[in-house]
Parts: sequence; structure tokens; C-alpha cells
Amino acid sequence: MQAEDMEVPIINNLNDNGDRQRPKGKDVFKDQQKESESSMESPNLEFEYGDTDTLTAELSELYSYTEEPEFALNRDYFEEDFRSHARGKRWIELTVDEQRAYVMSLLDALEVTDRDKRLKVARAILYLAQGVFDECDTEVDVLHWSRHNVFLLYDMGIFTALLELLSMEIDNNQACSSAVRKPAISLADSTELRVLLSIMYLMVETVRVQTEDDRPEWRAAREAFKNELGSPLYNGEPFALLLFTMVTKFCSMNAPHFPMKKVLLLLWKTILFTLGGFEELQEMKVRGRERLNLPPLPEDSIKVVRAMRAASPPASAMELIEQQQQQKRGRRSRRLQSECSQLCTVQLPLVKQDSLDTYNERDPFKNDDARDEEEDPEDTDSGIEGEVDPLDRDVIIQPPPPPPPLRPPTERVNFPKGLPWAPKVREKDIEHFLETSRNKFIGFTLGNDIETLVGLPRPIHESVKTLKQHKYVSIAEVQIKREDELQQCPLTLGEEEVEDTPTEMLYLGMLPNLSQYVIALLKLLLAAAPTSKAKTDSINILADVLPEEMPITVLQSMKLGIDVNRHKEIIVKAISALLLLLLKHFKLNHVYQFEIVSQHLVFANCIPLILKFFNQNIMSYISAKNSICVLDFPHCVVHEMPELTAESLEAGDSNQFCWRNLFSCINLLRILNKLTKWKHSRTMMLVVFKSAPILKRALKVKQAMMQLYVLKLLKIQTKYLGRQWRKSNMKTMSAIYQKVRHRLNDDWAYGNDIDARPWDFQAEECALRESIEKFNSRRYDKNKNGDFTPVDNCLQSVLGQRVELPEDFHYSYEMWLEREVFSQPIQWEGLLQNP
Repeated sequence: MQAEDMEVPIINNLNDNGDRQRPKGKDVFKDQQKESESSMESPNLEFEYGDTDTLTAELSELYSYTEEPEFALNRDYFEEDFRSHARGKRWIELTVDEQRAYVMSLLDALEVTDRDKRLKVARAILYLAQGVFDECDTEVDVLHWSRHNVFLLYDMGIFTALLELLSMEIDNNQACSSAVRKPAISLADSTELRVLLSIMYLMVETVRVQTEDDRPEWRAAREAFKNELGSPLYNGEPFALLLFTMVTKFCSMNAPHFPMKKVLLLLWKTILFTLGGFEELQEMKVRGRERLNLPPLPEDSIKVVRAMRAASPPASAMELIEQQQQQKRGRRSRRLQSECSQLCTVQLPLVKQDSLDTYNERDPFKNDDARDEEEDPEDTDSGIEGEVDPLDRDVIIQPPPPPPPLRPPTERVNFPKGLPWAPKVREKDIEHFLETSRNKFIGFTLGNDIETLVGLPRPIHESVKTLKQHKYVSIAEVQIKREDELQQCPLTLGEEEVEDTPTEMLYLGMLPNLSQYVIALLKLLLAAAPTSKAKTDSINILADVLPEEMPITVLQSMKLGIDVNRHKEIIVKAISALLLLLLKHFKLNHVYQFEIVSQHLVFANCIPLILKFFNQNIMSYISAKNSICVLDFPHCVVHEMPELTAESLEAGDSNQFCWRNLFSCINLLRILNKLTKWKHSRTMMLVVFKSAPILKRALKVKQAMMQLYVLKLLKIQTKYLGRQWRKSNMKTMSAIYQKVRHRLNDDWAYGNDIDARPWDFQAEECALRESIEKFNSRRYDKNKNGDFTPVDNCLQSVLGQRVELPEDFHYSYEMWLEREVFSQPIQWEGLLQNP
């Protein structure tokens, strides 16, 4: 109840526009009607979902506010070295050839053995990548020169040199051991790593973002860099695997000084760059369906979601209490006016029915108390069974007003004609429908036959025709069918041609340590979640945000507190986006690659972790102001720094919401949807963990995309929540009907699902695991088809085979003969005995 109480003022502020007085009588219902039909009182969040935030925001999140003094340090080291080369000129005044010559001198200086000199050169390179801000007057100039310098650095081969230095720092056992022994790790323990990772992040993010005025050579460099990052060019594996190794090493406590925020941001942007974002995924999906001769997608899901409009949130617990109090006040007024009430009793049934009809016509979300499971259901839908509602009596004691004129169509909400999504039907649904119909009308079934309709009545024919019109075959179903064929006929069908896409190469590299990568990411997500409590055995994710000297003033403490919260939010953002990208790309590449990642996530308790994340005041999390605009890059390096005060830090920015937090919430909901879709065992986990009240609170965020994925999660578990829950949450049920795609023959609102047998849950996961292992063994096992390899039984050919022996064996074979042959007693009689 504490969480509910904390949320109520925020919701009231959104819904009431500062007017704290609640109306009486039927005005309550009119207000609910207005909330459901207009977003004026509770405005939609103007949030546009995408792969990333703006380039400026993404660059600013790379740096913590504690790192602010290092901007000047980078500039000083650059100017100290540049002064001896430029002869009085500024960087922006040099020709391109002169700039190349200077970058080449920096590249040579990176190879010196002195660690401190290398760090100074790396800081000079970082200053170039940051846009030589001391020579710029505006933020636009900084971004312009940053882009110019980054492409110049890539062209000169700086990234490869940085990669070698990064590998050296990762393998620096001395730094790791000293960090492990330290009682408190600070920003100074990861200086070299932070500088290297910052340069690499700036290069990846700047090259990844396309602009209209890019030169042709920059576009060619972008494609080359993309292929380079996605190919196994770095020690035989993609660059992302090196970063995954850093994550697992950090979570195993072997390298607690690693700057994990920068590692995660670089890993996310590397995956986004090499594999592609959501729009590229949609294009790849369209091309994949064309390649498999499947019909095109019924709609573009990205465009449909962006065109959606948020629904009004269900009534909160405090609003329901206020309604009950108003009902009690209505009873007192009836005692004072009983005679007038008796005079009007003849008109009560007619007027009540008329009012209900008008209300039903205007408001599609009717009679939704939006109560959680724990609340008393006795008051649900009072007034529907013929009993007179006290609120209605208060209104009817007055002279009956003339019937309200019907509103013209222009006043109605302009919903699109029909539902936003085209309905879909799986072939399995058609088979199930025909099996039920044949059992009912004929008395026997025909297996998987969906063509034969002999003996079935005409309405069944029409139903099957409608189902087939909306039949949807996914790429995953084709892949599963193809895999079954390859498993059954390995010799007949021959080898499968696997295309070396970036996704395939990444999966191949991740497969041996996949569970470690997943567990490490979830550990970091748990440590960064706002609902997590600090424990002594939890990992320390603040190594790259805490200063060497802890704050001594209130202002410094406030600044550090904002920085720590911002740091955690950015980590959640990076992990949620990274996991979602991996799931979507693996599912498109091959469904069993997606399933193995999903199963690792489920077995590592990802579902309760995400629910724990949402079990907070989600409105305050989304509207959190953990940022100091004047300290954000590049603003802080161009403008004069104003004096910070406690009041200015408390005020924060003027944004209606925090982009990264809303982005993280949507990503986590999408991950939860992907893990539970068509998986009854995992859907039951949502029910067991009592996710319905948690998810309903998330509906208070008036953003269409977030509400859509919350409603999807509620829809799949509705059949298990009982009739009383559905009766108490009709507004939520109506929103599900309006916004979520319909699956014909899906009785989600009733609970008669034949597939929801509880004893099948464990078998479902085991069967899936077996299919995944068969897939990995067939596709990636080097000794595949070992059972079908012919055996050479000829003694002469076996003895005549040439065996490759190591070089050192030739020098020590006499010792080997003496030790392994001559000194060992041979029991010749053992050969004559039966085994």
C-alpha cells in the first residue's frame, strides 16, 4: 500500500491539473468519461521510441559528472604536444594533410613502453575525438569537428592500435590484483581503461550515425568499419566478444576496477552498429520472408505503434476510496430528502437505464474499478443488477433534465477505422479448430489435415475460410520445420548452407560461454535496479563514478548522489537495449538461437528480476531528474560554468519525463514479452509472481508503446487470473481488446485453453532444451554425424595411415619408448582370455 500511496499524488497531478477538489455525484463518471476520451487532462508523453536518443544525449551519457575535470586535462596534454608540431597554428586551421601527419605522430607515440607517456598521447587523441572544443564557440561546432576528427582517426588506423592497448590493459594482472586488494575502488583505478574506451565509444557512435551531408569516403568508411567490427578479425573473434569477456571478468570479481558503464555502452553500440537497429531488423524480416516465399507482413509494426494513442490509466486505489466516501455522503443526503426520493421512485428504473445507456455509448471503458486482486470484490459492478445506485439517486431527486443531444461525429475521438492490428491465425489454431469440429460432428479426427471438410456443416466451412484468410506463417515456424527435416534425414538432405552473417558469427563466438554472459548481464542489471538494496556480497558498479576524495559539503554530496543515480540509469538502459537487440537478431537468424538465449535468461531468474524492477513507483522513475544540464557534454566545455546551488540541483531539468528511463522500461517489457510468448510455463511464472498488480500500475504511464506491451503481458495471463479479476478490471480488458493484436480462436478472456495443462510445463521446457541441443550439435559440433561416419576395418590401411606427431616428439621418442613400452610389463596371456 505504501507504493500505491506514493503514486497517488503524481497521478492526481497529471489528471487534475492542480485542481484537488473532486466532483460529486455523476460528475465522477463524467470525469472518467473525459479521461478515456481526451488526453487534455492527462497528456500523453511526447516520447518517440527509437534505437537511441539524440547524438548529443548519447555522447553526454558516456561521461560521469565526476570526470568533468578530465576535459581540461585532455586539452592540456593535446596542446602541450601539438605546440611543437603546429608552429602557432590551431588544429582547425591545418590542412587535411597536416592533420594526417600529426595523427601519424600520435600513432607512433602510442607504441612507447612508458605507461605515463602512452596515457598522455591517448588523452590527446581523446581530445581530438571530443571535437577540439577549446577552439569551438558552439556545441554544433564541437560535434562537427568531432565527426571530422573521428573519421580521420579511423582512416589513420587509430582504432586497431587502441584495440591492442585495450587487450594489454585487460590482461594487466598487476592492475587487477591491486584493485582486488583495495578496500575502496575509485575513478583513479581505471584511468587508462576509461580513456581508451571513451575514444572507441566516440568512434563507434559517431561513425554509426548517418547524416545527410556525409561525404562519399565517409560512407565507404562506415561500411568498412561496420564489417570490421562484425567480422572475426580481432584474435579470431568479433570485437563484441572482447567486451563480453570484460563483463564476465568484472562480475567474477577478478577485475573490479573495470569501468562497466563505458564497457556496456560500447558493447551495446557495437551490437547496434554491426547487427542493425529496429528499422534494419524490419527490413531484414521483409527480405527473409521474400526469400522463403512467404506472404508479406500485414503491416509495419513500428509505424502502427507510433500511430497509437495512449489510454487513460485505470483508477487508482485512492480514487476508489474517494468514490466510496462520496457514496456515504450521498446516503446522508437521501435521509434528509426521503420524501422527494419516494416521489421519484417511479421514474428511477427508466432514468437509470437511460443514464447507463448514454454512459455505455460514450465510454468504451465501462465499470472498471481497476482493483488489484487483494481488494474486496463485493462492491464490484454495484448498480448493474437492478439495485439503485446512490449516486444516481442524488441526481434524480432534482427535476429530470431534458435528454442530452447526441454529440456530432466531429466531437468523437477519431479512432482509426477498425482495430490497429490485422488478426493472425497459426496453422496450429486451424488444426485445433478442425479437430474439435470433427470430434463434435463426425466423431473422429484426421490428424493434421486442414483441407478436408467433408461432413462438416456450412458454418464450419465459412469459419475455416475466414481462419485461412488470416493465416500467418512466421519465419520461425519455417525454420523449425526445416530443422526437423534435417534431423530426420541428415544424409539425404546433406549439409545446410549457413550464411556467415554478423549475427551468425556473433552467436558462434558466444555459444561456448553464453550462460556466463547472460548471468553477468543480469547481475549488473540487478545491481543497477532502483529497487535493489545494497548488499555486502553484491558487485560494485560505481567504480567509475566515485571520486578519490569523498564529498565534504552538502552540494558535493547532492551532485554525487545525482551522478550515482544517473550512472545506474544508464547501465539499465544499455543492458536492456543490448538484451533486446540480441533476442531480436537471434530470432531472425534462427529461432533456436533465440530460444537458447531465452532459456538462459529464464533459468537465471530474468522474469522475477524484471518484475522486481517494475515493483516501484514507476511514475517517479520515469519522471526522475537525475541530470545536471550544465554539466552535460558538450555544453560544459563550450559555455561558462554557472555556480551550482542546492536549489538548482533539486530543480533539475524541465523535461516532462526522462527519455532513458522510459526507453529502459519499454525495453524490459519487450524482453518479458519475448520470453513468455507462447510459453505456458513462463506465463504461469508471471501469475505465480503476482505480476498483474505490478503491471497494472505501469499502465499509469500514458505512453502508447509502453501500455501496449503491458497489455500484452496482461492478456496472456488473463485466463489464469479468474473471473472476479476480469470482472473488476473491465477497463483493462477493453484496452486489451482495442490495442493488442487479436488471435482468432484465442479465448484469452475466458480461460478454456486446452494447452494450459499444468503438468505439461516442465515437459515443455525439457522438450525445448532437447531441440536446442540437437540444433547446436548438428550445426556447430565439429564431430557432427559421428554415428554415420564409415569405419575402416582393414588392418593394413589403419597401420599404414600417416600420423602427424609434434616436433618435440622426434627428439624424445627414445625416452618415450623406454617409459611407455619397454618398462611396462606386457601380459600376453590376457590376449587369449575372453573379455
